[in-house]
Amino acid sequence: MSKSYADIIEESSGKKAFLLGNEAIARGAIEAGVQVAAVYPGTPASEIGDTLASVSKEADLYFEYSVNEKVALEVAAGASFIGLRAMTAMKHVGLNVASDTFMALAYSGVRGGLVLVSAGDPECFSSQNEQDNRYYSLFGNWPAVEPSNPQECKDFTKKAFNLSERFELPVMVHTVTRVSHSRGEVNLGPINKRRNKAQYVKDTSRFALLPANARKRHTWLLKRLEEVKRFSEETELTKIIHGDVKADTGIITSGISYDYVMDALNILGSRLPIMKIGMINPLPEKRLSSFLSEFSQIIVVEELEPFLETQIGALTSYEKMNIEILGKHSGHLPREGELSVSKVASAISKVLGKPSSITLGEIGKKSMEASKLLPPRPPVLCPGCPHRASFYAIKMATGGKAIYGSDIGCYSLGILPPQEVVDYLTCMGSGIGLSNGISHFADKPLIVTIGDSTFFHAGMPALVNAVYNRAKFVLIVLDNLVTAMTGHQPNPAVGISATGEEAPRVMIEDVAKACGVENVVVVDPFKVTEMRKAIRESVDSGKLSVIVARQVCTLQAVGGKRKRGEYVPTYYINEEACKDCKVCYKVFACPAISKNDQKQKPEIDTLQCLGCGVCAALCPYKAIKKREKEGSTKHGSV
Repeated sequence: MSKSYADIIEESSGKKAFLLGNEAIARGAIEAGVQVAAVYPGTPASEIGDTLASVSKEADLYFEYSVNEKVALEVAAGASFIGLRAMTAMKHVGLNVASDTFMALAYSGVRGGLVLVSAGDPECFSSQNEQDNRYYSLFGNWPAVEPSNPQECKDFTKKAFNLSERFELPVMVHTVTRVSHSRGEVNLGPINKRRNKAQYVKDTSRFALLPANARKRHTWLLKRLEEVKRFSEETELTKIIHGDVKADTGIITSGISYDYVMDALNILGSRLPIMKIGMINPLPEKRLSSFLSEFSQIIVVEELEPFLETQIGALTSYEKMNIEILGKHSGHLPREGELSVSKVASAISKVLGKPSSITLGEIGKKSMEASKLLPPRPPVLCPGCPHRASFYAIKMATGGKAIYGSDIGCYSLGILPPQEVVDYLTCMGSGIGLSNGISHFADKPLIVTIGDSTFFHAGMPALVNAVYNRAKFVLIVLDNLVTAMTGHQPNPAVGISATGEEAPRVMIEDVAKACGVENVVVVDPFKVTEMRKAIRESVDSGKLSVIVARQVCTLQAVGGKRKRGEYVPTYYINEEACKDCKVCYKVFACPAISKNDQKQKPEIDTLQCLGCGVCAALCPYKAIKKREKEGSTKHGSV
């Protein structure tokens, strides 16, 4: 166990720890006595699984990285069915994958506490959409809570387990990137050492959701939700912050939006009363009505969709309350992107007709000035990344004259120049699925790329469909032997479990053959000539083909060598031999290589070079050489 995770299993109640929101969620689960956790990693939720995996042995916890979110939820639900406390965590779009199971679970209910953490991503920092998963809790009849800071992440998660067992319903903890990835001081509580006994008690009418059973369970669910609603009226998760007693305007908010509200009111010098909703489904309608009755207008502050605002508007309509609801429907707040202190302050200022003591223009100006001090950090494939070699081989083999499908992962960056070998990607596994539809009518060769983890996650069913329906394309599985983009978690192709132990290794080429693909080949993408040949031959065959481009993620490989004290070679450019043909830094585009404008020659940054050697193999003048272990070379450009 890493020392950085020591606070997660610290048994001293009352101690303070400086935790990431996701780490605090893990700590909350440990304090609640979680016994089983299964996740599929996805930003911004990844650290929850990483943390639990790191402390699983010390915490007497079964932990696994599942092949996708649906399976992860089912693993946790199965454990709950036999009485164990269980949890899963996923990014917002992961719940789309798990939704079939998610929608049915409230009908059967649970025995041991079952908690699902759904981490949203307003502003699409690492996602293909901004969907608001609070609606899933409403749609699926799951009680849901929403923390606003790391302390609440811990407390609300712990509360969610108790809530789940009390009402025999699964519970959602909803967060967003700014909550999951913020750090704060967290007061640690006692760790529940009690362990529920695993025991399966048969109850077919409850857990086998055939139509006759499901109809009865729906009735049970609606009655149970009424009990949860009564609980929401009294829970301390929702609180009122009293402000100016003469105020005619109040604010209703939840989650991270509460923090923006507090900062905005401080800037504006206002003390408006606030109702901070901690339990977002079901809403405490009686408490809401009581709060609403004190004002002539209410500002509802929330990110993305008008989830609270719409329900509050309906409530005022039902109860014939003469109150103006302001927020997204009124145009005061946007329905897209993250909120900010500036956006919230602007909305409140507009409603109150009160200018800020610090003008909003100044806030924006200071933000712009601060951003200029930061160096630009565009997304880019790492130096030595095997995907770059794969993309180079794809482009050289096809001359850029093909249709290129891809998927979700580091390799999504193949859309950027100079690679430009990604024309479409939608969601996990869709690269193969979309290509099934395109291939029957394509007027050009069709090349599809997918990662090893994504292949197991959602690629296999689409590949089976391609075989069955005679689709014709070349699928290149970029197997870097790790789930790289989310933090180097293992997957079935690696042969290592979530806890670092040896595990059965599932070979992608064997799976492809078992699916019925006849033309399957394994290549090393660092051997660019061989990979180009394999791509060309696969395209010319006119058959459905699978190429497994296998080379370990360079960060993983180099990190392992450094831990073992092994020498990591770097490369240099012999300036006398170099003709500045631009292949290394313009065409192959390794970020460790750039042109020295003074010398009018490229040079290799030894701090960035990770020694893959592909640039040396590609250089037409053989001007790139491996550096000797002892240090610099006579003709080296460092």
